[in-house]
Amino acid sequence: MLIKTFGSAVYGVEAITITIEVNVSNGQKYFIVGLPDNAVKESLQRVESAIKTNNLHMPRTKLVVNLAPADIKKSGSSFDLPIAVGVLGASEQLDEPERLSEYIIMGELSLDGAIKPIRGALPIAIQARKEGFKGLIVPQQNAREAGLVNNLQVYGVSHLKEVIDFFSGKENLKPVEVNTREEFFNAQYNFDIDFNDVKGQENIKRALEIAAAGGHNAILIGPPGAGKTMLAKRLPTILPPLSLHEALETTKIHSVAGKLPENSSLINKRPYRSPHHTVSDAALVGGGGIPQPGEISLAHNGVLFLDELPEFKRSVLEVMRQPMEERRVTISRAKVALDFPANFMLIASMNPCPCGFYNHPEKECTCPPGAVQKYLNKISGPLLDRIDLHVEVTPVSFTELSLKTKGESSAEIRERVIKAREIQSERYKNSNGIYANAQMSSKQLREICVINTAGEALLKRAMERLNLSARAYDRILKVSRTVADLSGSADIKAEHLAEAIQYRSLDREGWAG
Repeated sequence: MLIKTFGSAVYGVEAITITIEVNVSNGQKYFIVGLPDNAVKESLQRVESAIKTNNLHMPRTKLVVNLAPADIKKSGSSFDLPIAVGVLGASEQLDEPERLSEYIIMGELSLDGAIKPIRGALPIAIQARKEGFKGLIVPQQNAREAGLVNNLQVYGVSHLKEVIDFFSGKENLKPVEVNTREEFFNAQYNFDIDFNDVKGQENIKRALEIAAAGGHNAILIGPPGAGKTMLAKRLPTILPPLSLHEALETTKIHSVAGKLPENSSLINKRPYRSPHHTVSDAALVGGGGIPQPGEISLAHNGVLFLDELPEFKRSVLEVMRQPMEERRVTISRAKVALDFPANFMLIASMNPCPCGFYNHPEKECTCPPGAVQKYLNKISGPLLDRIDLHVEVTPVSFTELSLKTKGESSAEIRERVIKAREIQSERYKNSNGIYANAQMSSKQLREICVINTAGEALLKRAMERLNLSARAYDRILKVSRTVADLSGSADIKAEHLAEAIQYRSLDREGWAG
């Protein structure tokens, strides 16, 4: 008897529906075809054990399982459950096998029939609704994640027996109900850290406020213990809250990568990723036989923090250059090319020299001549050009550390950032995919960032003295536009340009002399 069940395979951040055809006929041996990888081939052993453990019988005749379309490679163990249900249906052990065509079924089986969680439940649910399936059956741990999709009945199951009883009409599973909007909006501002924890460093807070308001990249340069990491960790607390669309995009990426906690639903805060400097190229930008998202995609709509930037391998840093410009990364393989979104804010930190104390007000630098410039040259000029704000972080004095009063809170800073973003949202309402000053095109730059004669003279002197590139010129204009937005000014004034220019003072010629 031939039975069809339906599963799903995740490619990139999208899902493709897979038809699992199971045929039991005269003959011997089990066959699984349709470009399965080793994990899929091994599924028949898990399926057989799970079926026998639940007092059902595995066919002893010829069994053929075909995963269609047969020209797409299938990977992972999440096809165990639809294969098991297909085998039971084909061997006439289900009372209502005709209902199988209404559901997408996914899950990994243990030998005793328990169902383990899978990756990519959210994109699978979105695709199931798009193709008009009545419902989706997934492991209990993935039910809330898949339940975010409306107009689709999502059932969470924890054992093969529940699925068998459901398709035999012996048990009615209860669909998962998730109040997406209530859960999402209630948890958006619940942070464990706050900018008022930081003593002093008002100029750095101001730089990060500008970065948050315009979506700009920034690098913090200062000695050990000056507070670079502490400040960077608090940046997500002043960013505008995620919109529902951004949250859905972000959740899909984390779901595909298997980074969502069990029983979680929508991601409600902007992601903050901080990979170690030993990270590989593929781990940072994505890769693998079947490409998976890397750290830059996991930081989509959030912050990517690279601590001790010069310690990262040069090749790792260079592969970020194109994704930073295009806000997406394309991973190409012989048979497949996948796009992953990568719209992130880059915040980097570094010591000013190998010993860490160059330009320190109290400690003396012990590095030999030329070491400071050599250390800074580990970061290529093109990458530094793509970083809008170069901020020097100085140590906090004892007087500031001992102050009992708290500084400005994240909520107060966030209010100003949101107001500036609202101005930008109105400005770019007719521009597809652009919502912040850092993303404006060259054409928009000439139209929006118009400066007066005094501003042009100031910018010319800065370009000549700091030996800045054309890209750095564009960055200064974008940052000055953000400074103007924060002050509520419609025009870019000389003081806005001056503040933007000071954040390029750590360029190569300007820093180590």
